[in-house]
Amino acid sequence: MAATDHDELVTEAGGTSADIDLLSSHELVELMNDEDETVAPAVRAASVQIAEVIDAVVERLERGGRLIYVGAGTSGALAQLDAAECETTFSAPPSQVMAVVAGRGASSSAERDAAEDDERGGARDIESVRVGSQDTVVAVSASGRTPYAVGALHAAASAGALTVAVVSAPGSELAQLADHGISVVVGPEVLAGSTRLKAGTAQKLVLNTISTVTMIRLGKIYKNLMVDVRGTNAKLRGRIESIVRVATGAAPDEVQVALEAAGGDAKVAIVSLIADVDADVARARLEAADGRVRMALDS
Repeated sequence: MAATDHDELVTEAGGTSADIDLLSSHELVELMNDEDETVAPAVRAASVQIAEVIDAVVERLERGGRLIYVGAGTSGALAQLDAAECETTFSAPPSQVMAVVAGRGASSSAERDAAEDDERGGARDIESVRVGSQDTVVAVSASGRTPYAVGALHAAASAGALTVAVVSAPGSELAQLADHGISVVVGPEVLAGSTRLKAGTAQKLVLNTISTVTMIRLGKIYKNLMVDVRGTNAKLRGRIESIVRVATGAAPDEVQVALEAAGGDAKVAIVSLIADVDADVARARLEAADGRVRMALDS
């Protein structure tokens, strides 16, 4: 990529002030906050595209497919974070939402940085996780042209997977390659080219939305409560007790008894308490309702 090509990218353009090194700390904080305020409206402008992607992802997950993020650098780190959080927050199987990240396992930051330019490496990593036609592969790249992500998306398309690009540059290579392009153009960064800032924030918001709304559609939520959260530590076990108490209106001692009978499963405890059935019946109702609490309560 020629230097002039790189300079023409909107993600690499100069910001609103070329002399920010002359500003006070307070002025810099306010400047960054002003720039950050432009991110949420840019994400909202892509709401239709995001919703279309979510509907397609849900359809494939219900058939046993996977949601696979792919990225490099900050984009890869954000993708990996979102995938990891799905396991605890929604009790998603580790393989259901996963991230393929450039340079994973590299022994140095220099090796990780170099992996971003390895287009064949992106394809090879996608092939290694045996992507298939029921999977969705979401490439995350601020510039929309990261070689690793491009290679990964080509390999995903060849495997018959649904392909998605989350980018911050208009008319990008990745968006044109993907079945669905989500372009959230946030403009130049406060620090020219530092796409961990507004572009990174936009990516985090988009990934939050994709994973959260997908899990809501899959029945992982009852009302606005995280009823599938996994109690892997004291804080989360306390949260589960609170969730069951709020969902049912039951007294704390009743909640504790129901959760013990349910083996710590918030959904089972909720159905048991509201429907006034034992844990085994509640669990059977949930299985018949594909894990959806509302449907289990109506059965």
